[in-house]
Amino acid sequence: MYRCALPLALAASCLVAHAQQHRPFPAHALRGELVITQFPDATMNGKPVRLAPGSRIKGDTNLWVPPAGLTGQKLVVHYTVESSGLVMDVWVLNPVELANKPWPATPAEAAAWQFIPASQTWIKP
Repeated sequence: MYRCALPLALAASCLVAHAQQHRPFPAHALRGELVITQFPDATMNGKPVRLAPGSRIKGDTNLWVPPAGLTGQKLVVHYTVESSGLVMDVWVLNPVELANKPWPATPAEAAAWQFIPASQTWIKP
């Protein structure tokens, strides 16, 4: 009986530890407020955008989330934009990541600030 409980306890502890870690975001990821209106259409910071074919949305636990399940929700996210202007990668932020401020919201801010990949932080000039 105890042999069955041990794997469950280990799995639960791994999930808790994973949820508290910072995910590594690319230096070109921006922060914004995403609302999916009707897939692939959405708004980012109140402006209309489209999700790219093959775009990926990861929830706050870093698992893939189908876009239709998020329709109408206001989500604070980090996102990347491909060369054609379509939103490619989206990460819904967890409370630990939301507290990581400042984070650039525009490409101009990202170009002016300095990114430190090891700590996943930005430094304003």
